[in-house]
Amino acid sequence: MALSPSRVFATLLPTAADVYGEENESVFNRVAKQTSFHPQSNKRVVQVTGCAELSCPPDRATVTISVKNSKENVNDVTNSVTRRLEYILQTVRQHDVKVDNITVAKHLQREEELFHMQAEVQVVFLDFEKMQHVRSVLIEKLDKSVCVGDPHYTHSAESLNLLRRRVCLVAVDNARLKASEACGILGQALGRPLLVREEESREWTSSQDEVTGTALTLHQRAGVTLVSASSRVFVTFELRPKDRNRKL
Repeated sequence: MALSPSRVFATLLPTAADVYGEENESVFNRVAKQTSFHPQSNKRVVQVTGCAELSCPPDRATVTISVKNSKENVNDVTNSVTRRLEYILQTVRQHDVKVDNITVAKHLQREEELFHMQAEVQVVFLDFEKMQHVRSVLIEKLDKSVCVGDPHYTHSAESLNLLRRRVCLVAVDNARLKASEACGILGQALGRPLLVREEESREWTSSQDEVTGTALTLHQRAGVTLVSASSRVFVTFELRPKDRNRKL
């Protein structure tokens, strides 16, 4: 997680018992106008900009498995492709893949004296180890009429939404820590938050082009398809005098 420097603004507003000369009043007015927060009452505040950046790996992998064959008899080609298709589906189900994550498509056509049939199975895996095992079994057990594609790694909507929430919360927490440190320097105590505003949020995806060197393993391919997000928040906290009579 990479963090950017935070900006801290502290505004000390006068209480009813404070007395300011004309010179001090003019200085205070200039400082108050420069701040983006306009308290509706005489509040003492500290304003902080906090940043955060987080990344998350993909949580699903899609593998496409295709079967094709050509024969002079339509029953022969259908039976040939169907046997392999049933074996593929059986292997996938044995690895706890839900039916909703399996899609099957078939296509039959005739060209001159031959019948051509092709079937395609698209499987979405949530467990990458099981995905690798399924690919190994199918490549080992089936002949060249079956093509097992490389996994395509993606992020679900749930994981992306979780990333967005987490990075915003981390940015707010960083702002709180910075505000607390500023209060320590000012000899004050950090009060309740008065305003929280997310000023900027960004997302980006790393690509395999950014990785150089030898061929990537399956784990490395999953690692370079990271989705990253950043957030910058503006938070205003109430500033309170320290209670010197409080026992530690």
